Amino acid sequence: MNVGVAHSEVNPNTRVMNSRGIWLTYLLLTIVLHIVLLSIPFFTVPLVWTLTNVIHNLVMYLFLHTVKGTPFETPDQGKARLLTHWEQMDYGVQFTSSRKFLTISPIVL
Repeated sequence: MNVGVAHSEVNPNTRVMNSRGIWLTYLLLTIVLHIVLLSIPFFTVPLVWTLTNVIHNLVMYLFLHTVKGTPFETPDQGKARLLTHWEQMDYGVQFTSSRKFLTISPIVL
């Protein structure tokens, strides 16, 4: 048990993609980005799809693969400090549903 913290996980980054509604929020934010780009005059539909794809991929690359550490104070003695979010997700277990979802979503987009 972690005394003095607002969460019960040692590192909340490990379970954030499994939390309730996060996949729906991810999809809705991608759709909102696409609609906002569609509302800009003089942008053609193929250009908007390209921009949606490029912006999505850049943001996800920055968020998942370049930012290291955790925004929470964790009692793991700095183990998560050197790991990216992708490495921390699901305690590093490969081929989980969250990782499959995040791998397939840019392909579908």
